[in-house]
Amino acid sequence: MEAILAFGAALLALRLTGLLLGRWRLTRAPELLGWAAGLGAYALGAGALAWGAAGGWSDPAFRAYYLFGGLLTAPLLGAGSLLGAGRRAAGPVALIYSGLAIGVAIAVPLTDSVGGSSIPEAQAHLDLFPARVLAIAGNVAGSVALIAVALLTIRRRPVGNSLLLAGFALAAIGSALAGLGATETAAFIAVAAVLLYAGTVSRS
Repeated sequence: MEAILAFGAALLALRLTGLLLGRWRLTRAPELLGWAAGLGAYALGAGALAWGAAGGWSDPAFRAYYLFGGLLTAPLLGAGSLLGAGRRAAGPVALIYSGLAIGVAIAVPLTDSVGGSSIPEAQAHLDLFPARVLAIAGNVAGSVALIAVALLTIRRRPVGNSLLLAGFALAAIGSALAGLGATETAAFIAVAAVLLYAGTVSRS
């Protein structure tokens, strides 16, 4: 059941990513591409969660989960918000960061082999530098960017920004409570994905 719920959450987030990409193809608004990338990373992180829940956690499943959920989601969503605020430099910075994150997630050695059925904790398998430091820096920067832009423009887009903030908060809570198990985390992912999508569409 846990794997099915996680897989369903991943499919939902992936479908919403496709809808955002469809809107971007029509409008070519750069912020839609940034948000689609962030939501797509969120979907792939949920897919890695389903992978670990279905077959037991392994080194590749953990690396995928850490890359998409821990390293990419928040920074890419933050880049989308900055692009929506007219900060075009956020695009190249996000590309450079994404390349660095992919390289770190693939190449960094694990301090201990991953196994078991519960969601692995990063501190148990990764050294502080560079993987965990990069995740902290990326998540802080992405979170600050998204929240700051949403709050500064909330009078112009009250509904969209409120939905975006709610979805982002729920995604953060889900990550913080990942230790509860895959079932609870999958529920957070599904609801947060819907709110993030609704918020980005309402703002565009």
